[in-house]
Amino acid sequence: MVVLLGDLFPNFSAETTIGNIQFHDWIGDGWAVLFSHPSDFTPVCTTELARAAQLAPEFEKRNVKIIGLSCDTISSHKLWIQDIKNYGGLTCGDNFPFPIISDADRSLAVQLGMLDPVEKDSDNLPLTCRAVFIIAPDKKLRLSILYPATTGRNFDEILRVIDSMQLTDKKKVATPVDWKQGGDCMVLPTVKNEEIKDLFPKGISNYMLPSGKQYIRTTPQP
Repeated sequence: MVVLLGDLFPNFSAETTIGNIQFHDWIGDGWAVLFSHPSDFTPVCTTELARAAQLAPEFEKRNVKIIGLSCDTISSHKLWIQDIKNYGGLTCGDNFPFPIISDADRSLAVQLGMLDPVEKDSDNLPLTCRAVFIIAPDKKLRLSILYPATTGRNFDEILRVIDSMQLTDKKKVATPVDWKQGGDCMVLPTVKNEEIKDLFPKGISNYMLPSGKQYIRTTPQP
């Protein structure tokens, strides 16, 4: 099964480091980021989960829950968490900012298309790739990215796209290349000139192009 953008994300049941969850119930009425990693006790994965844990307050500010997944057991996850906290300099006591799913039988990895055919474990079974799924409050998939096992993710980029989606869901703008929170936005082509004053009281800028078509219009972030 391949989950496409706009599809309802599967409502699976899973064992995690905080107990059994029903995914949609766990998400609640906010956003969620599900990210998989190839294996516990591996270097790149440790840097990723440490960074995600460091950024947990930033996700929380955006009403976003985060959850990890790999094909290792719960006991392995819990032991590995101690390494992650040490590496990341985390001072959260016995707690950890987000749960990790155990997908030892690879059922979720198969269901969500997260297996990496190149990377294998000691039993020659495929590991999970570095997948990222962002799920909106309506439980629909809004973004997916697949990284190879050798390339660590950029969690600042994940926060950036969440900021963009949360903004553009509410305002009639799109965000341009390399946009960051507070930067100028693009006025949607569907916005008529007579709507500009009410929608964008800070005004807009028109870019004159060789084609003569005025489709690039920017405005300060609403």
